[in-house]
Amino acid sequence: MFALYKKEVQSYFYSPFAYVICALFMLVFSLSFINGIGNMNSNVFKFSFSNVFYNNFFYFIFMIPMLTMRTFAEERKNSTETLLLSAPISIVKIVLAKFSAVSTVFLCMMLCSLFFPLVAALNGTVIVSSLICGYIGFFLWGLFCIAVGVMISATTDNPILAAVLGEAAMLLIIFLDNFTDSALVQSIPAVAKVFQWFSTEARFVNFSQGLFGVGDLVFFLSLTLVVLAWTVIIIEKRRWSRG
Repeated sequence: MFALYKKEVQSYFYSPFAYVICALFMLVFSLSFINGIGNMNSNVFKFSFSNVFYNNFFYFIFMIPMLTMRTFAEERKNSTETLLLSAPISIVKIVLAKFSAVSTVFLCMMLCSLFFPLVAALNGTVIVSSLICGYIGFFLWGLFCIAVGVMISATTDNPILAAVLGEAAMLLIIFLDNFTDSALVQSIPAVAKVFQWFSTEARFVNFSQGLFGVGDLVFFLSLTLVVLAWTVIIIEKRRWSRG
């Protein structure tokens, strides 16, 4: 598993691909950071990073499919999937290796963004507990979306199509979060409660406010594991269908 994970990570960092995505991520984070400073009404350098995280994630969902589109779709396109599936490694380990590789790229991007809290700490006040919880929530939210992108990549042999479908899935996630707050859903308490329980945005808001809840942690990890399990089932079904 580690050999495959290492190979996948190298495929990102031995090409300009990961660096381009990281540069875009830092650009969006920079614009959100600067916008947050520019909107302050006083000369006191103090503001919450929660809005920066949320705004950055809205744009980051357009980058996630670009990271995940090649995970399985490119294997099928290049006819290397058969060789991969016949290797002495389980499907579960293959999926986890590819998922972990993309997650590593995402983690590196987040580490680069630590530059901004350091600048804020040198020039003002940073609420450390809120910052740490914000990073944890942002990372968990990203892991779930990465898992969705990997699953979609496993359903097609066209990386571009995987990216387009991934974008649609990311937008659907945001739409469901916004739909939860609509008057229609809120008018039916039972339905609203169900939607709120599955709302990833509501869970992230808790983290961004410096509230670390075990329930929110379990929620994100459980959703991620469920999506990865579906990915394993999709690939296993395709392998058995080939005989």
